[in-house]
Amino acid sequence: MKFYVSMAFMDTREAVEVARAADDLGYDGMGIPDHVVNLETLRTPYPYTKDGKRRWEAFTDWPDPWVMIGALALVTTRLKFVTTVYLPAMRDPYSAAKAIGTAAYLAEGRLELGVGVGWCEDEFELLGQQFARRGKRTDEMLELMKKLWEPGWTEFDGEFYSTPRLEMEPTPPPIPIYVGGLSDVALRRAARHDGWIGDLISTEAALQRVGRLRELRAEKGLTMDDFTVITPLADAFTPEHYARAEAGGIQGIITMPWMFYSGPEATLAQKIDGLKRFREDLALDG
Repeated sequence: MKFYVSMAFMDTREAVEVARAADDLGYDGMGIPDHVVNLETLRTPYPYTKDGKRRWEAFTDWPDPWVMIGALALVTTRLKFVTTVYLPAMRDPYSAAKAIGTAAYLAEGRLELGVGVGWCEDEFELLGQQFARRGKRTDEMLELMKKLWEPGWTEFDGEFYSTPRLEMEPTPPPIPIYVGGLSDVALRRAARHDGWIGDLISTEAALQRVGRLRELRAEKGLTMDDFTVITPLADAFTPEHYARAEAGGIQGIITMPWMFYSGPEATLAQKIDGLKRFREDLALDG
């Protein structure tokens, strides 16, 4: 089982030291979330809680993921970085491809692109992007960005984007694409790419979706051998819990180890201590 340390809701000033500690302690990666702004009032209910309230308080840090990954890549040697999740359809494809490609280049192949289609219509409107048909636009953007990341000249003629002959440098290393979301539509999109990123759900719910992904991949003549599943789990705390998840096809866990020891108000020192204790308690170095 691989363990990714979540940066969600973290003080940006702590990120470098947490990344260094995670790298030294043998963690596999870091999860970097994405929002551009946090609007005070929303018409769109938050879809991942029962009451529609957001999981974070006002004035929580949401650093730009590509600036953050570029910085963290330069102070680490082995950690991978996955976005949890980035919304391409909220941007234009060329600026997104440039930022992602540059971060991947600096990370020397340690970048995993986690994407979603987004839930917040208000944020799309603010950034001047259409909320309707965002799934179709995401599909086309991913196809276009893959071409922009290839060496040489690129041309593209799609439904939403028409690209004259151009090139974009530097050419990044290969960037695996993992799709987030819990709906069947999201799972179908994930099955067409390199992996799936779950939300904070129970192990049983996650394993059910792994089973569905297995079915969808089989329909396309594909196996799960080269497909990655990464998710936070709301009810996994012990080696036995993680062993069950791994046996069911979950390869990576996104977690905040300090939450088990010091809670959400942990200081930087407590976060680093939590990283150490978590590895010791799970015997991850044994």
